[in-house]
Amino acid sequence: MTITSINPATNEKLQQFEPQTKDAVIEAIGTAHEAYKDWRKTTFSHRKNCLLKFAKLLRADADEFARTITLDMGKRISESQYEIEYCANIAEFYANGAEQFLADQKVEVEDANAYIHYEPLGVLMGVMPWNFPFYQVVRFAAPNIMAGNTVMVKHASNVPQCAKAIEELFTECGLPKGVYTNLFIPSEFVEAIVSDQRVQGVSLTGSEPAGAAVAALAGKNLKRSVLELGGNDPFIVLEDADLDHTIEQAVKGRTVNAGQSCVASKRFIVVEAVAESFIAGFKQQMSELKMGDPMDEGTTLAPLSSEEAAVDLLEKVQSSINAGAVVLLGGDRPDREGAYFNPTILSGVTPDNPIFDQELFGPVATIYIVKDEAAAIKLANQSSYGLGGSVFTADTERGRRVAEKVETGMMFVNRPTKSQAELPFGGIKKSGYGRELSHLGILEFVNKKLIHLGTSH
Repeated sequence: MTITSINPATNEKLQQFEPQTKDAVIEAIGTAHEAYKDWRKTTFSHRKNCLLKFAKLLRADADEFARTITLDMGKRISESQYEIEYCANIAEFYANGAEQFLADQKVEVEDANAYIHYEPLGVLMGVMPWNFPFYQVVRFAAPNIMAGNTVMVKHASNVPQCAKAIEELFTECGLPKGVYTNLFIPSEFVEAIVSDQRVQGVSLTGSEPAGAAVAALAGKNLKRSVLELGGNDPFIVLEDADLDHTIEQAVKGRTVNAGQSCVASKRFIVVEAVAESFIAGFKQQMSELKMGDPMDEGTTLAPLSSEEAAVDLLEKVQSSINAGAVVLLGGDRPDREGAYFNPTILSGVTPDNPIFDQELFGPVATIYIVKDEAAAIKLANQSSYGLGGSVFTADTERGRRVAEKVETGMMFVNRPTKSQAELPFGGIKKSGYGRELSHLGILEFVNKKLIHLGTSH
């Protein structure tokens, strides 16, 4: 097999990379393990300087890195530019905060001195997706490198130019060989890596089946794991919502990254009192999206990540229509070159419809009309996923109450789900477990060691 970069806007093959052999991978694990022995002893100050230089290098060549993202997976160039800046922010957040996040924590216990001491674990494996090809890697690598671990990454096979660029950046910022390792490997090699006794944990962002497989493998080998899987985020519209703002946010929430985001708004649950007005406005603004070259600043709807992704989405949409879904907008692909998909709105999706509890990766929204707030919460929770969600209302306190009742890892009031370096990111149910970003993200793969100094005098 070869690992190939294909421009989804044109279906043109751009670059190919030869995969590594299993022997080369085993050797790389050894290099990462040896690097860990020294890296764990480095000071926070030394690690901080490396990560700050990483952020500086990202910003210095931001346009070229953004272009690489867009060529590899089709994201709009402005979104790619934002992703690069966000990665620099994450690197700086952990560079500046790691020492505080991992400072010894005194334990209050009667007649004794005790504290929690944080230590790195060793070599970690990351299995990363294509939809945010720089961000996903940086949010895994930055905290763990600052904690004193070493990391190995198997990136998605359709973003190899991004994978190569990230590894080169980590080398250029001063990390010793083995602290960060990119692996050009087929998925079947992951089992051997996670099973290796020198590897202490695995983090995966991806599909539910991939997450289940990795979790089982980690459990079998008694390794720690963090999973960030799919989402079917509810977007609740209450009768007192500011509809102009809500509709604008609905379009942004559904079409970020052409709808290819785990935390994109997907299920639009609207109270019947405002349903007609919301649907009319939403349909109008979705239909006005400008499909085109993702390198063009005027484009507002980019292609999907690959022809395969577009074909798969069309099959899912068609199956939902066959099961009774009503097409309010779109429902098909345009007659043009590239992995494009028309903006689509579906209604009448019942619980027996195959897409009712399925994540749709693309600009496809499902609309549900409910009687009131209680019905909206009930429907929002009628999902096997629990990643993010949002609620729109003029009353922030009401929004807080609703947010606390929705079964997700993250809820936002009057804006779609977002990620930010300071905010914990992760879900429940089949959306996975563990947290990334914030101070919690650096605590997933460290030993929280109790030190008890005996009775105090």
